[in-house]
Amino acid sequence: MRKTLSFAGIHFLVAFGVGYLLTGNVWVGGALALVEPACNTVAFHLHEKAWKRLERRRRARVLEA
Repeated sequence: MRKTLSFAGIHFLVAFGVGYLLTGNVWVGGALALVEPACNTVAFHLHEKAWKRLERRRRARVLEA
């Protein structure tokens, strides 16, 4: 869990840094630091669901063969 929290902290800092460097605005950097990781979390969840579905299909094909 510590590694996950560490990664999350780095992710927030990178998102903030990129937003700030591109705009020069602390508020935009802060907004990006909140919104971008939240969007990535949803995307990761959907990716995992799709990946598990593909794995089930592959296993079913192997069992049929």
